[in-house]
Amino acid sequence: MVSGRVLVLGSLNVDLVTRVERHPRPGETVLGEGLRRLAGGKGANQAVAAVEAGADVAMAGCVGDDDGGRAYRARLERLGVDVTAVRVVDGLETGHALIQVSDDGENSIVVVPGANHALDEREVAAVDALGPGDVLVLQLEVPFAVVCTAARRAAGRGARVVLNVAPWASLPPDVVALADPVVANELEMAALAEAGAQPASLLVTFGPNGASWDGVSVPAHAVAADEVADTTGAGDAFCGALAAALARGADREEAMDAALAAGAAAVRREGAQPDPYL
Repeated sequence: MVSGRVLVLGSLNVDLVTRVERHPRPGETVLGEGLRRLAGGKGANQAVAAVEAGADVAMAGCVGDDDGGRAYRARLERLGVDVTAVRVVDGLETGHALIQVSDDGENSIVVVPGANHALDEREVAAVDALGPGDVLVLQLEVPFAVVCTAARRAAGRGARVVLNVAPWASLPPDVVALADPVVANELEMAALAEAGAQPASLLVTFGPNGASWDGVSVPAHAVAADEVADTTGAGDAFCGALAAALARGADREEAMDAALAAGAAAVRREGAQPDPYL
């Protein structure tokens, strides 16, 4: 069987990460330990995870015309991601995420979009290379109009659309219905229901309790509490590995198991990506 290609259309961020004993309460200041500059952004995280899982991967997105953006684009290329559709935008900074990781491994994140909000038809045009057997992966850290256009165009070309509704936002019902699957955690699943959205195909992740896709459930890969280094990017690792498995023709159970294995590996390391440093 010939595997399809994975195209990830989404965000690229430089992550600035510090460790804290605990997350601050409103109005409170806490001290951070260290400051690391890591590669992040949900789109790029998922693209790297798909490459790590063995897929042929292209990335469509934007970085700023700055040292961080140029380094990130070159880094993805070294890792095996086709960056032809990663545009360098004059006059804008590369997106950043400010991340605090507590001693128990939980994180809080503030995203500064920067060039990620410059995506337009030029990035959507990358979808025109897709066809049956290929997979388009989308998330919601880039303009929603671009996400919607890309999903509709990919589906029209016979490609599979994997839509990760994170960070949560309400999308048009027809776009939600095109995805196979919509990937959501428990909070996002509740938000989908509250918004009245009706995915034709819904995969819900339950953290240490595994995942379920339209009635097909798979248990998580166990991770001991003392093995958890950082939960940042675990969901992205899941989505990237899921897309890679679907592109090679895996069924739902096999694809979820591969994705859960990738998520379990992700929480054991620091940073959102394998080899996360810029």
